[in-house]
Amino acid sequence: MPLPLSAIPASPLENEPANAVKESVETLALLARRRSSKLMHLAEPAPSSAELDALVALAARVPDHGKLGPWRFVIIEGEARARAGAALADVIKNDEGVDESRLEFVRGTFLRAPACVMIVSAPQPSKKVPEWEQQLSAGAVCYNLLIAAHALGYAGCWLTEWHAFDTRAAKALGLNENERIAGFVYLGTPSVGAAERVRADVTTRVSRF
Repeated sequence: MPLPLSAIPASPLENEPANAVKESVETLALLARRRSSKLMHLAEPAPSSAELDALVALAARVPDHGKLGPWRFVIIEGEARARAGAALADVIKNDEGVDESRLEFVRGTFLRAPACVMIVSAPQPSKKVPEWEQQLSAGAVCYNLLIAAHALGYAGCWLTEWHAFDTRAAKALGLNENERIAGFVYLGTPSVGAAERVRADVTTRVSRF
């Protein structure tokens, strides 16, 4: 059962104490056990519109050198999921080898989960902050959104798939020329509990200078 929206604390105002360093066994446990759900296991209910707004606000609290905000969010919920899928299908309808079954699958892209948030990497002109650093900030937003959703009691997964790398799809989904899709974070209520998977051996990836 998701926590009530009132459980999400308000963010501090500028120059107010942030108290970012705080012992929290619950946070450590979440990070130790965090696991994305399979897309097929994301069921209703989705986070409400108000919950999505609150989750996005939390997700935006990431490292952001220069305070540029080099990302933006597009919430795809309700009937907008079908409209977004139809826009993708329209992109590929004349491509070689595309048949009706393929078009039907693409139309259902965003119907596979109750809600989706598209995170757009939108680098800002800056002499001090490299574009790569701004893109990393957008990636942090995707992960922060997952963590926030899991902490609220929902499940999610971060995907890209073909439409994150197709310039025609990007235009159909409303991106500008200098923007890229950092990821689609699909959200819902888990119908099946996630099981741990094989992970990279961290011990072989650690050295000390």
